Order: sequence, then structure tokens, then C-alpha cells
Amino acid sequence: MRKPVMAAQQQRKIRKHSASAIATALALSFGGSQLVHAGATISSGEDQSVTVGFGLRTSFTSAEDAAPDGKSRSEDFNLDSIRLYMGAQLNKYIKATFNTEKESDGSIQVIDAIAQFEPMDEFNVWMGQMLPPSDRSNLDGPYYMLAWNYPGLVSGYPNYAVGRDKGLLAWGKVFDKKLVYSIGGFEGHNNSAGLSSESDNLLYAGRLAINLWEPELAPAYYTGSTYFGAADIFTIGLVAQHQTDGVGTAANKGDYNAYNVDVLLETKDTGSGSLTLEGAYYKTDTDDTVDVPSDIGPKNAGGLTQGKSYLLGAAYLFPQQVGYGKFQPYVRFLKFDRDKVIGTGTDAAPEQFGGDFKQYDIGINYVIAGPNAKISATYTEYKPDDDGVAKNNDTNAFVLGVQLQF
Repeated sequence: MRKPVMAAQQQRKIRKHSASAIATALALSFGGSQLVHAGATISSGEDQSVTVGFGLRTSFTSAEDAAPDGKSRSEDFNLDSIRLYMGAQLNKYIKATFNTEKESDGSIQVIDAIAQFEPMDEFNVWMGQMLPPSDRSNLDGPYYMLAWNYPGLVSGYPNYAVGRDKGLLAWGKVFDKKLVYSIGGFEGHNNSAGLSSESDNLLYAGRLAINLWEPELAPAYYTGSTYFGAADIFTIGLVAQHQTDGVGTAANKGDYNAYNVDVLLETKDTGSGSLTLEGAYYKTDTDDTVDVPSDIGPKNAGGLTQGKSYLLGAAYLFPQQVGYGKFQPYVRFLKFDRDKVIGTGTDAAPEQFGGDFKQYDIGINYVIAGPNAKISATYTEYKPDDDGVAKNNDTNAFVLGVQLQF
């Protein structure tokens, strides 16, 4: 196993990454003095409008042993994300979303393309390509997380593109928006000839979020891991996904089952700052089947790994404004306990080694306009287990990132 550099493509060698975001232009208005609405809206008639927005994440990374010679520190400037957000509304109930993202090779891919029927808060139906019901990190995406780096070590639901999949979804907010549900059926994983789901089984996913204090400020069924002290938040999320024959090859297949519990607690900034605490537990069951490699070729194929994962994070937003913004230091701990699974002995399904993989993040956000303008500095240490592959090749990285949305 190569020493990771805290990049999505390298973390995928341990567990498939579902790097994703809350990416609709109409999904950017969380409320609160620091959370500025992004996107420009053009009205074309009564209850008719088009909204266009733009997102950018760019960073400098210095990572141990990540230079081309394999032994020097890398010194790289990156375009982590470039997004164009577009939304349209035909009337109060019929809407659409179209969002794009830069691929690693510089090309542009579609991430969201959704036909939306939204008659009421309590019940809405979406169809197209979207974020399936999943964990808070995936529903946050990189733009609405607490930390800069996406937690790909632990957040590993299957996806077609940047955490998304194509399907049909129903969602709603009931009991004064204190209970948020989302449930749907999606194209799913390994639906290709020679792979486990060549019979084209759907993936079913559901999430239930219980808001014990104030309702979360994120729109639809989306989430954020910090609202920068705009409300008192205490939310428990419950997620489950299932796909028959979702893992492995056509000759050696198993069912895919996964669930997670995530919790967010954040206090409102009434002049004394805001405390943020988040945690998550994940369980992925591949039916004791070794999946094919994630780079096998087709999208949404391979890379699922049986095991348990944990996420713990904490932050404090200082109330004092310094210059243009406020400081928010944070810490985060990630751990993946990978199960040992015996494969078929072929290249497509080798033995899956067990072991613990850990990541420690410590950083600080300089928050200028909530998620629409911030600067982040993060130091990361990654500690893989000696599992027969990783050989205890600990690595570290420093990232300085800038995020803007308009």
C-alpha cells in the first residue's frame, strides 16, 4: 500500500471515497448573520426564476514522502473543487437543479441533475442524479464540513459521482421540521457485466434525522457540520443502505449492507462563542465477500470494504471578530477497523487484510462569511496498521485552503 497523502484517490486504496457536497444553488441559505446566501437569482415571472452560483476550493499541500521521487515532501498547489450551481423554478412546486464539478483530469462532470416536485415541507419527490440518504459527511460535502479534508477514511458509501447516484427519492420535514426523513431507490453498486450485480439490483437507502433542539438550517434533507453558531443544534441521524448482490464478482458475490449513526451538537453564539461537537459510527457488511478493486473501470464499482469506522470532531468559534472574520480551531479523529476477509485467491478478489487505520486532524478556520468565504489551515497525521500491506508507513501533511462561494 502506498503512503497516503490525504488525497481522495489514495484513501480509496483503503476504502472507497464518497467525496461529495451539498451543491444546489438554492441550498446555500442557512440563515444567520455569518451565513450569506450564495448565487444570483433572475426572476422570469410569478414564482419563476433561474439561480446561478459558483464554488471554489483551492489549497496548498505539503505532504511527507509525496513528491515524485517518493521520499521528499510534496509542495503542491491544488484546485480541489470548482463548481457551477444552477437551479430553476417553474412554479412553487416544480423545480430543477443542475450542478457540475471539475474532475481530476480537468474535465467537467455533472454531479447533480434533479427534477424536483416539492408540494409541501412534509413530502417531496426528486428524480435524477443526487445525494442518496447517507451520513452527515456525505450530505455536508466538502463545502459544509467542519474540517477541510473530506473524511474518506470512514465515509465510504458507494457512489456514481462525487457521492451521488441516479434514482428516485422522497423526503420531508415533519413535526415542526424536527424530524427529517429521506428514502429512495438508486442504481447501486457493481451493476456491470462480470460483477456481482450484473442482474441490475437496485440500492435502497434511508435516513432519519431527529432534531432535539432547533431544526437544522440546511435546506431539503441536506446537512452541515457547523452552522457557525447560528442556532442551537442537537441532531441524531440514523442511516441504512442495502443492495442484494452488491459486492464482489458474478462468480463470488455477497449482499451489501451498511448503516451509521451520526450526531451533531452546536451551541448558538449569543456573544460567548459557539461550541461544536460531532461524532459518527459506521458499520459496513459485505457478506464476508472481498469486493473488486475500485479502479476496475466502471463507475460505482468496487472498493467496498467490510469493517467498522468512527469519527469524532470538536471546534470552538471565538466570538471576537479579528479583521474580516472569526477564528474557529478544530480537532478531528478518524478510525477504520477493517475486517479480515478471505477472498477467492484471484487478482479480482484477493485476501482482504484486517487492521486499524487512523487519522488525526488539527486545524483552524478563519471564517469570513460562513461557508461562502473561509480560510483553513490543517495538519494531518495518518497512521495505518501493520496489516501485511501498510507496514506502519505513517505520514503527515499540512494543508492551507481557501473556500469561496458566490
